[in-house]
Order: sequence, then C-alpha cells, then structure tokens
Amino acid sequence: MKIILEDFYYEKLHPNELIKPNNPEILELSQKVMEASQQLKKNLTVQEFQKVEKFLDLQTELNALQAALSFIQGYKIGALKMIEVFSGESEAKE
Repeated sequence: MKIILEDFYYEKLHPNELIKPNNPEILELSQKVMEASQQLKKNLTVQEFQKVEKFLDLQTELNALQAALSFIQGYKIGALKMIEVFSGESEAKE
C-alpha cells in the first residue's frame, strides 16, 4: 500500500500529473485552443505572434499561481474541518 504522506514528504506526489484529460469538455476546449493558436500564427506577423505567446505565458503563470493558492486554501479548510470533527466542536451549540 502506498504511503501518501511519505510520497508527499519526498516530493513524489504530483497531483497535476495524475489528471487524465478524458473529460469531453476539456478535450473539446483544448482542441479549440490549439485551432485558435494556429489561426493566430497564420494571420499575425512573427513579432505579433510572439507578443501573443508572451501574453499567454504570463496568463498561464498567473493561472498556475492562483491554482496553487486555491489548493493551499482548500487544504487548510480541509484540515480545519478535521480539527473541528475530532475536537468535538462541531456539536450543535444551541
């Protein structure tokens, strides 16, 4: 049996690598993004397309940071829930 905490400690746990994009919506959206990128590349000058790529790289970086912060916040909320459950503080306070 795998020990998740040990993998987490040794930085062997990478949740984003476990995601399999088999959701039809994700696959369709990914295809649309690729097609739009190809259209831009065909219709823009090299310099214009490089600016678009730079913008998209910055947007991707921002999205990654926001996703990490959301993950951390969700983890904290989950931990607080567990503390509440195990401390008995979730009993009705009427």
